[in-house]
Amino acid sequence: MFQAALVAAVMALLAIPLSAHPHHARPRMVQTATQFLASLTPEQRAQTQFPFDDEERFFWHYIPTDDIPKAYNRPRRGLMLSEMSPAQKHLAAALLSAGLSQQGYIKTTTIMSLEDVLRVIEKDTRGRRNPEKYHFSIFGEPTNEGTWGYRIEGHHVSLHFTIVKGRAVGNPTFLGSNPAEVRSGERTGLRVLAAEEDKGRALMLALDPAQRKIALVSDTAPKDILTTTDRQAALKGQPSGLPASRLTKPQRQLLDDLIAEYIDNLPAELADQRRERLKSAAGKLWFAWAGTVEKGGPHYYRVQAPGFLIEYDNTQNQANHIHTVWRDFDGDWGADLLREHYATSPAAHGHSPATPSPR
Repeated sequence: MFQAALVAAVMALLAIPLSAHPHHARPRMVQTATQFLASLTPEQRAQTQFPFDDEERFFWHYIPTDDIPKAYNRPRRGLMLSEMSPAQKHLAAALLSAGLSQQGYIKTTTIMSLEDVLRVIEKDTRGRRNPEKYHFSIFGEPTNEGTWGYRIEGHHVSLHFTIVKGRAVGNPTFLGSNPAEVRSGERTGLRVLAAEEDKGRALMLALDPAQRKIALVSDTAPKDILTTTDRQAALKGQPSGLPASRLTKPQRQLLDDLIAEYIDNLPAELADQRRERLKSAAGKLWFAWAGTVEKGGPHYYRVQAPGFLIEYDNTQNQANHIHTVWRDFDGDWGADLLREHYATSPAAHGHSPATPSPR
C-alpha cells in the first residue's frame, strides 16, 4: 500500500548523496526521477514518459481520475500507483517527496489517504475512490543540466515541476481536501488544510469594519477557484479587494503568515523563488474575501500580487470541501524560464516554446 511507501520515501531521500548545493531541489528530482524510470517495464515507461514539448505537459485537473473521460473525452495519462509494483511505489513516493517540503509531503499524502474516507462515506463499491489512483508522468529525459519536467496528479492533487537548464520551478500547485474536516469514523477531527482555512479567516476577522467592507468582494462565495484549470491564470474583471498597504503591522503579519503557508509546501529552493516573487511585489498585494466569515459557512479568499495568485475556496459539500492553488502569472510550467532559455540559445532547440494560452 502507498502508506508503506512513506517510510521508504524518507529512506530513499537519505540515500541520495548531498551535493555541493544541498539547498537545491534539482539534484534530488533528477536522481529520484531517474531511479523511478529505471524501475519501469517498457510498457510502463511508455505510459509514463512523454516528450518535453508534448501538449500533455499542460493538461491538469483535480477531479477524480474516473471522472476525466466524461469531462474531457480522454483518460488521465501517466502511470497510476495501482499499476506499480511495491518497489516502484517506493520510488514514486521518493519522486513525490523530492518536489515538496516535509509539510507539503505530509499534506499531499494525507490528501491521497482521504480517498479511503470518501469510499466509506459514499459507500463506493466501484473503485472510484482509491488512494492509489494517482498518476505519475515525466516529460523529457531527467538530467542535471537539461530541460525536463514531471507531473503528479489525481483527485485533489495536481503538482507540476519543470527543470530548465538546471533551474527547477514548481507551479502550478493545487491541493484540495474532501472532507475538509472528517466528521465521522476513526479519523474524526482530521483537517488536512486546517492552516489554509484558519489563517485566512483569522486575517479577515482581524480587519476593522471599513477594511472588511473593501476586502469583501461578494456576499456569495464562488463554487470553485475562479481560475479553475485555465492554462494561463487570469482574473479578468474581478475586484482586487483590500490593498496590503491598508493593513496595520499586526494585520500584515497575518497576511504574511497566510502566504507563508503556501510558500512552505515546496522545498527550500522552490520556496525561496516564491519568496522572491513576494519580495518583488514590493507590497503590491491584495486580499479578497467572498461569502460568510463565520466558520462552517461557504467562503472564498485570494491573495493577488503582480507575479502570483493564491486562491482558496470552501463551498462544496455544505462548506466542507477545500480547494487551494498557487499560480504564477508568468511562470507556470516554467514558462518564464523557457522564454529566457530559448531567447539565449535558440539554436540548441531549433524552435521557440509554446506559450500557454487559456483553454
